[in-house]
Amino acid sequence: MDLKRFFDSLGMNGTRWQWRIMKWQRQWKQVKRGESVATSDFSISQVLLFVNLILFSVMVLRGMATGGGMSSLLSPNAELLVISGGQWWPLVIKNGEWWRCITYAYTHAGLIHIGFNMMVLYQVGPLLEREIGPSGFISLYTITALAATGLGYFWHPMTVVIGASGALFGMIGFSITYFHRIGGHQALAQRDFMIRWAIFAFIFGFLVGADNAAHLGGAVSGAVFGLVYPIALRTRRTLAPLTNTLAAVSLIATVASLVFLVLSWF
Repeated sequence: MDLKRFFDSLGMNGTRWQWRIMKWQRQWKQVKRGESVATSDFSISQVLLFVNLILFSVMVLRGMATGGGMSSLLSPNAELLVISGGQWWPLVIKNGEWWRCITYAYTHAGLIHIGFNMMVLYQVGPLLEREIGPSGFISLYTITALAATGLGYFWHPMTVVIGASGALFGMIGFSITYFHRIGGHQALAQRDFMIRWAIFAFIFGFLVGADNAAHLGGAVSGAVFGLVYPIALRTRRTLAPLTNTLAAVSLIATVASLVFLVLSWF
């Protein structure tokens, strides 16, 4: 198919769109081979950030519509957090709402909470995604979110848990071990940067009474993931079927969980 002629017939710049499509095809092939995409127009970290912001906005509007006022923006109550996707193990175990094991990572307890978490995602996410590619990033984010809430079950099973910080600590833990394995001045500087982020975030968590069980679960699982994730390009290509399958499962589980969350509102 002549893409240039097709887009020209629609009154669009055929040459520009043909070039874009060819670039997207090359980037998709890179992802399938398990390679990082240095200059991608599509970013998983940006998508995750927007999903978090959208769900937070919906929660605030729902809270205000039911008489919550400004407290829905600054400090929503536990009931609103659970309705908006928060993790509460009794609902997971008794009602089979397993989707909460993922949706809780997209639910936040106020403007300060989401502001801090999205700042970390905005700064750390793209950098890490450029290194391990979109498939590795979505797998890392989902697996560490699950590990974070899993540890929370043994720590405080009756507490409502929300926030992306477990997955964010997973990113930090991954970066520490992964860049340590790479070695060299630049990689070790990146490792040290992540260590500083971890220390700062743990201290901040203690000061505000955050869920340090989730932080610990995310950090440890991320560090383990960083110890086994392939570094060499040849190894990545060899293991691409496995890593792409893991990414597909993570993506499907995330989308399905968000769909179940929306359906629970009706």
